[in-house]
Amino acid sequence: QVQLVESGGGLVQAGGSLRLSCAASGRTLTSYVMGWFRQTPGKEREFVVAINWSGGSTYYADSVRGRFTISRDNAKNMVYLQMNSLKPEDTALYYCAAKIGRTASNSDRTYAYWGKGTLVTVSS
Repeated sequence: QVQLVESGGGLVQAGGSLRLSCAASGRTLTSYVMGWFRQTPGKEREFVVAINWSGGSTYYADSVRGRFTISRDNAKNMVYLQMNSLKPEDTALYYCAAKIGRTASNSDRTYAYWGKGTLVTVSS
C-alpha cells in the first residue's frame, strides 16, 4: 500500500508558477511509476505527466509540454510538478498517482494508488 498526499496548490495569475509536491508513505517509490493527472468538474480525469521509477524517462501531455516539469526524489519519497507559464485552462484538481511497474502510462486505469488532490486555480 502507498499513501499519497499532494500539496502546493493555490490561486495564481495567468503566466505565474506553482510547484506541486506529492509525499508518499507506506512503501519506497522506487517500485512505482509516478504520474500527475488533473480533473475539472464535469470532465474526465486528464493525464498530465508521468515519470519512470528512476526519473530518467518522462512522458508529457501535449498541453503541458515545455511548461511543466516533473521530478522525483526517491530518497525522500517525493514527487514534484513544477508548473510555469500557467494558463486559465490549467485550472483543475491535480492528483498524484502511483503505478506498479517500470513503464510509464497515460491511462489512469493503470495507476493503483491516488492522492486526494490539490486545487490549482489560474486567474486570467
